[in-house]
This record gives sequence, C-alpha cells and structure tokens, in this order.
Amino acid sequence: MRWRGWLALCCLCGLQPGHAAAPALPDLAGAGARIGLDQVRRVGAVEHAADGVAQQRYAFQPAAHPSIVMTPAGDAWDWSGAGELHVRVQNAMPWAVTLDIEIDGAGSQRLQARVGVPAGPAQTLVVPLRATSPREQGMQVGPPMPFELRGRSILLATTVQGTLDRHRVRAIRLGIPGPQAVQTLLFGKLSVTAGEAMLHEAYAGIVDRYGQYTRGRWPEKIDSDAALRAAVMAAPEAAKPAGVDAHGGRLDGQKLRKTGWFHAQRQAGRWQLVTPEGHPFFSLGVNAVNIGDQRTRVEGREFMFTGLPPDRGPWAAFHGHGDSRRPGQAASSGIGHDHGCWFDFHAANLYRIDGAGWLSAWRTRTLDRLQAWGFNTLGNWSDPALGRAHRLPYTRSINIVGDYANVSSGYDYWGRMPDPFDPRFVAATEAAVAKASADVRDDPWLLGYFADNELAWAGIGPQGRWGLALGTLAGEAASPAKQVFIAMLRKQYVTAQALAAAWGIPLDSWKALDATGYAAPVPSEAHPAIARDYSAWLSHYADAYFRIVAAAIRRHDPHHLFLGGRFAVYTPEAVAACAQYCDVVSFNAYADLPQHHIDMARMQALDKPVLISEFHFGSNDRGPFGAGVVPVGNEAQRGEAYAKYLAAAAANPQVVGVHWFEYTDQPVTGRLLDGENSHIGLVGITDIPFGGFVRAVHQANEQAQPSGGR
Repeated sequence: MRWRGWLALCCLCGLQPGHAAAPALPDLAGAGARIGLDQVRRVGAVEHAADGVAQQRYAFQPAAHPSIVMTPAGDAWDWSGAGELHVRVQNAMPWAVTLDIEIDGAGSQRLQARVGVPAGPAQTLVVPLRATSPREQGMQVGPPMPFELRGRSILLATTVQGTLDRHRVRAIRLGIPGPQAVQTLLFGKLSVTAGEAMLHEAYAGIVDRYGQYTRGRWPEKIDSDAALRAAVMAAPEAAKPAGVDAHGGRLDGQKLRKTGWFHAQRQAGRWQLVTPEGHPFFSLGVNAVNIGDQRTRVEGREFMFTGLPPDRGPWAAFHGHGDSRRPGQAASSGIGHDHGCWFDFHAANLYRIDGAGWLSAWRTRTLDRLQAWGFNTLGNWSDPALGRAHRLPYTRSINIVGDYANVSSGYDYWGRMPDPFDPRFVAATEAAVAKASADVRDDPWLLGYFADNELAWAGIGPQGRWGLALGTLAGEAASPAKQVFIAMLRKQYVTAQALAAAWGIPLDSWKALDATGYAAPVPSEAHPAIARDYSAWLSHYADAYFRIVAAAIRRHDPHHLFLGGRFAVYTPEAVAACAQYCDVVSFNAYADLPQHHIDMARMQALDKPVLISEFHFGSNDRGPFGAGVVPVGNEAQRGEAYAKYLAAAAANPQVVGVHWFEYTDQPVTGRLLDGENSHIGLVGITDIPFGGFVRAVHQANEQAQPSGGR
C-alpha cells in the first residue's frame, strides 16, 4: 500500500503513526460524566449503523445554541501529537443541518468551525486543529463536502478559525445555531489523529487534465480530446441580428442624432445609447472575453492535479511563472500559492481543439457565439483583437497606476484610494489616458472608456459609509488629501475650538489633526455636523478625481464616451460627482435586481444614464466550487435569474445596457489574481458552452432590446 493511502487509513481508524497512543476521548454512543447536555436530549438506545459502528441519537432543542459539551477526566487533554479531530456523525433529518464545532484551550483560546451535515449515511467529520481555510490552499471556496475516500464519507471542516495550544485542550462543543425546531443528529466515537491526512486528501487529485473537477458530473463534462472537439464544434454559427445597423443599433426605433460616434441621448423620457449611424443601442455585453484569466497556480500544490501536461514540447506555451502578491490589497490577502509556476487550462484546451492556430480560431468562434447569443458589446478586459475585428462595439479600460499618494478607506479590496490632490496623480492620469486612447481615439467601434474599477469610496461595517473621511484624517501629515481636508475644516470653523464643539471632541489646536493615525470621531445623532462634514469631504474628493480623469479623456479623445468608474458600492457623493463629469454612470451591480443595488430614483434626479458594467448569477453544479457574488441553486436558476434581471434593467428608462461578468468559468483551483473559483461563465474552462444557460440568455437578450423612443 502506498504511504499516503496507509496514512489516510490510519487516520480513519484513529491511529497515530510515529506518535504515542491518542488520548482517550468521550464516546458519544456511550454514557459518561464527561458528557454534558445543554438543551440537548439523548433519544432511545444505542444504535448500530450499517457498518456496525455504535451511534447515539441526540435531539437539539429550539434554543439559542443547544450543545453537547465534552470535557477531560483531568485538567486538560494533551493533543500535542495531534493534527485533526475526527467525529462520527449522521444527520437524521431530511435536510442539511448546520453544526458548530468549538474546541476550547487554555485561557480564551478557541478553535471554531461550522459545517453543513447533509442528510443520509454516517460521515466522518474532520476538524483540523489549527486555523485554516481554502484561501490557504490558493482558492476562495473549497471543494464540496462530503467526499468519498475508500468507502468512507469524509466531511472536512475546510474553514477553521481561532487559536489552540494543543498541549492543554479543555473542552469540545458540538452545537446547532438557533434551531427553530428539534434537530436530531447521531454521534459516535471521537478521536484525534496525527498529521493532516484528511485535509490533504480533500484537495488531492481534484482537477483533471482538462481543468475539470474530478469528483463531479454535469452534462458538459468531457473525458477525451475527441469529446472536447465534438462538443465545441457543435456551437452555433454566426448569425447577424436582423433589423440593426452596422454597429448593432435598432432600425425600428426612432431616428436619433447622428454624430459618427457612440453617444448618449435622452429621448421621450428614456436615455439611449446611440450608434454612430444615429440608431438606439441597448448595450448587451460580456466582460473578460479573453485568454489568460483562467491561469491557475500549480507550484507547491501539484498533488491537486491529475494528468497535468509537461512543461516542455507543445505544452510549454501554456506554462508560465508569475507573482500575484499585492501588499495592501485585501483581495489577495491570505491567499496561498500566490507566486510561482502556473498552467493555463483554457488555452491548453483550445490547443487540443484547434491545434497551432488555436488563438485565431478561438477569436472567430467566440465572436460567432456572442452574436448568435444576442450580445452586441465586448465588455471590460476583453481581448483587444476582438474589438479590432469590428464585429462588435467594445470598451476600453483606463488603469491609473503610478507612484502617487493614496488613502485607506478601511476597505482596500483592490488597494488604497488614489489621492487626487497629489500632483503625481494628475501626471499618472494623463499618462494612463494617453496610453489607453492612443490606438482607438479615431475608431467609431469604441463605445467608451471606464476609469479604474471598484474604487473603495466607502468602507465596511456600520460606519463604512464614512471610511474615506476617517481614513483621510488618519493619514500622515504629508498626505495631500489630509491637508486639503484640514484646510476645508479650518475655512469652515476658523478655530479648533469651534470644530471641537461641533464634533464633540477634545481638540486644543489644528496641529493635533496632523498626527498619523488620528482617530477622528464617527458620526452620531448627538453631533450631526460630523456626518455633514464627512459628506462634504467625500463630495470634494470625488469631484477632484472625476474632474481630473474627465479632463484628461477630453484632451486625448473628444469623440468617445466616459463611462464612469464602475461603482461596487453606492456612495451618493461619489455617484453625484461622477454624474457631473461622466457621460454615463456605471455600476457593478451584483443583486437579484438592478434596483436593489442602485438608487434609481436618485439616478433619475441626476438625469444621467446608467450602465450596469457587471452582474452575474452563479451556481456550484458545473465544477468550480464557488457560486459567485449572487448565488442561485442550480444551472436552470441561473438562466431564470438572468432573464429576470435583464428584463428589469431594460424596463428602466435610465438603464442603457448591462454587461455580464464573465465569459469563461474561473479555474477550479482559483485564478491567479485572487483565487476566485466560481461557476459564473457562459462557457466552461473547456470552452464548451453551458447549453441550457446560453439558450436562456439568448432568449432573454432577444426580448430585452427596448425599441427606440419607448
């Protein structure tokens, strides 16, 4: 027997190779003084499962947190040689039951995990005895649980939080959070084992040679090169929509102003995008139609992949090396395997399909598909060559990078906020706009420009709304933004004492505000001036940012639309500033309906068109473990949610388009950028379309195009 398999078997049996005998733990199928019941009752006599293992039923009563509490015979258990806790558990309910596991150590130390115990046969629940998560393994979401291992069902707690000194373990708690009715689970023996064999096994061999999840089945999954080619070639051929002009504008709508460029126009109470020919255009786009986003790290986790092609010969082109570590960027914080060698499964599959000319073939096939499915726009981060084909209008992203000052809003998901009061930001903007517009400023197929993406105008938590103001005042004295903010306050209040009275804070002098880490007060009802001043600062900050970017765009390209900044969080002050300087205000609006993310009444008052620059619905029944920002239950519900969302957007007179994120599914083991691994694509990593979903999308796209003048 191979070493790994032997070690796994030892763990399943509660053995500790290379260590002393495991400490005796309570058997929940037996009686004992060390087992306490808090709002939990034993039910009936000991039972024996199909495999002969003894189990006891426990009924968890409706309460805040009914729990089984196990304690050692002495002061503490010594688990110094242990790496995992194993618990025999079976769910007697016809639905999944949430189970909390808490392991108490010395003082306030505690490990905590939460798992969903599915209905059905008995499981071996495994809890690693340290903090861990799928992020440690390089991905946002871990593999589905339970999984089968040599005839055993293993339910791993993939996320464990807290700390524990394994030399002094004082209690184990098994509880259900707030059940509304009695929930019955069966428990048996508990044990601790050496090493982390089950944690390793949970991730071992989960990806096949095509980049597919090995333990699942779905209609589009393939098992051979021949099946791959056959499935891809079955995709629809190009079919140019009838009744549209060269750029996709509707010929059945009212004739609008013809400028030779895309522009926005308000007509009969409805905002419209207008094609260069002067016809109404509702932008139905797809983001990230490209090659490269499906790369995933392999170095250090080779054990996760089966049949990985070698890094030589024709496969060498699909291997590479990189570093995605970004200090100060929360999106990648804590992601393991964030540098080293990667493999591009998507591109490798395209090579299997089309051979040496795979890239050109993919571009043609992809444009054919998008047109056949009713899309008319290439969204952000799409392959520039697709736009140059002049078959679909496209967008261009302006990414403003440089050595300029920045500010933390407390939610630095993609990094800290640029400081628009730093002259270096102005120079960086000028350079970024010049670069982005150089080869497209005279192209009528360009819809317009986005600036940056999901800037952190607000933070998180109850006071997240004011994160940018609080972060500005917490900055260093040399921060340009901080000094501008202080200057605003000095102009308004004149004296530090007047500010202190308005804010209800001790403040002897203006100099005190210069302190790095200055803890500005959070707004309160008792001192409404704080919120008013923070709101004024947000407006001033956003005004500076959008004014600078808009001016640079107008200098370098007077023809095309400024499509805004792709707001992830609705921040009123920033949105109002964007509306002042942009042609279109864009939102990455992840919700069941657009109006549940965007204040449409406010947008109507601002009298600006709205472009939904990102939305999606995901599920976890097609391979990747995550279900995206807005999850639904299954693939069929993805199509239903898409149709409902799009219909609501098209019916709103402010909305001029929606762009789906994204074209291709994310890798099972996580993309390089941040480990995202969700099923949110129109096609899989094999380039095979998800047939049921794209049919629903096509139908919705055909029905959603509002006629001009409506």
